[in-house]
Amino acid sequence: QNDKNNKNRRSNRNLLGAAKLVAWALALTLVFYCTSSYMGSAGKQASNINIKYSDFIAMMEDKQVEDVTVDLSEGLLYIVPKDGYVYTAENGTAYTKSTDQDGKAVYAFTDADGKEHTAALKLFTVKMESNDTLVERMHEAGKTDYDTKYEPQMSPLLLFAINFILPFVFIMLMFSLVMRIMAKKGGMGGMGGIGGVGKANAKVYMEKQTGVTFADVAGQDEAKESLTEIIDFLHNPKKYTDIGAKLPKGALLVGPPGTGKTLLAKAVAGEANVPFFSISGSDFVEMFVGVGASRVRDLFKEAAKVAPCIVFIDEIDTIGKSRDSGRFGGNDEREQTLNQLLAEMDGFDPTKGIILLAATNRPEVLDQALLRPGRFDRRIIIDRPNLAGRLATLQVHTRNIKLAEDVNLKKVALATAGCVGADLANLVNEAALRAVRKGRKLVIQEDLLAAFELVIAGTEKKGSVLTEFEKKLVAYHEVGHAMVAYKQKNTEPVQKITIVPHTQGALGYTLLMPEEDKTELRTRDELMAKIA
Repeated sequence: QNDKNNKNRRSNRNLLGAAKLVAWALALTLVFYCTSSYMGSAGKQASNINIKYSDFIAMMEDKQVEDVTVDLSEGLLYIVPKDGYVYTAENGTAYTKSTDQDGKAVYAFTDADGKEHTAALKLFTVKMESNDTLVERMHEAGKTDYDTKYEPQMSPLLLFAINFILPFVFIMLMFSLVMRIMAKKGGMGGMGGIGGVGKANAKVYMEKQTGVTFADVAGQDEAKESLTEIIDFLHNPKKYTDIGAKLPKGALLVGPPGTGKTLLAKAVAGEANVPFFSISGSDFVEMFVGVGASRVRDLFKEAAKVAPCIVFIDEIDTIGKSRDSGRFGGNDEREQTLNQLLAEMDGFDPTKGIILLAATNRPEVLDQALLRPGRFDRRIIIDRPNLAGRLATLQVHTRNIKLAEDVNLKKVALATAGCVGADLANLVNEAALRAVRKGRKLVIQEDLLAAFELVIAGTEKKGSVLTEFEKKLVAYHEVGHAMVAYKQKNTEPVQKITIVPHTQGALGYTLLMPEEDKTELRTRDELMAKIA
């Protein structure tokens, strides 16, 4: 029954699309016909001069007429005067008839600026008498050679076909060709999605095309374990369905910026060996209401064709914000997109193997309907790495870096408490750049520690000049920090004191580094020492 309904809906959409195509072609044909008729009329008026019939009679009596052509269809007489004839228009412009080198009649005239011009014009007038009277006057004027052209009248059906049907067919064919080209290049979200507006422009990775695997992700062992189970479900669904387990519909990756949520998703694509659709939440939002919902439909439709597969939506808070009536109206584009996403997550068959991964660093703004079990069954926390995680992350990022023997990554990992994976990657890269600037071929420990200081305090402001008094003031200040830290029992040891100004506003700083990694738990004495 569902298949039958789907076929009926597709048939109705096709009929509607064909009707729209015919309507467009008819409208364009009418516009084309009216425009061509107007242009033809305007062109005739611009290139011809309508003279009075009495002036024509006077020209005949003065024997200044060289040739006359009768247009029976319009009842007009086209007059060719003899060379030297001067016609004066109502605006005072005088047109003098002559013959050019090709034997064609031309008229010379002078414009308002005094410049002379020539123009190929025709004099015409409306026929007022019968042909017999006209023939008599031609004989009186000495004209014995005259004729009127016979043009057989065209069949009304043939005339209608030429004027209407042929342009209609031509425009319809051109319109159909353009639509086919646009559909091939960008796809169409139905007839309303011209140019791929309703198309979900997701990047599709097949198997290991991302170039990232779980070996490239360190410090997130719990998250990798949860995702590994999902990947195993895709590879061996029977093992789980035999016991009655259902495939989870979605997993939400939550964590601060830079902790590796997108990297983990790419690693899943590298490990899964199934099609992987990657799209950002902002790709659903357009200025046209309804486009986001259309793109959601298209995304899940494409995913269903190649299931089992994984769909990854980065920054899902862009479209998944809570539907609060104080912020959104009834026709808000984001709200429609979210409603469509909820409907699609409820609608797809879990046995087909479509798993939705989403990443956000703002889970508190997400709609509760999006977070409930049955939509996002799992929430995977991607937190700041601990000491072992930072050490493993540094080892991953230094795999392709040439390190000196004195490098101790554990000390760097200790110093970088609270840093995320992106910070550590930036630190290693800055250390390598510093080694190149210093003319070395290996990265030493000093480069890594200097790069850490660069991350927390910025570069040294070598152009900044302090007076002796200011230097002494900064020195007393920083030594005060160091002395207080030295006298405390529950504080971290002093690693470095500097009075060199840095770009992030520090005129100097005292660097304290822990001897071992600590949890978020703090005793009263430790907090008092930190305050001191």
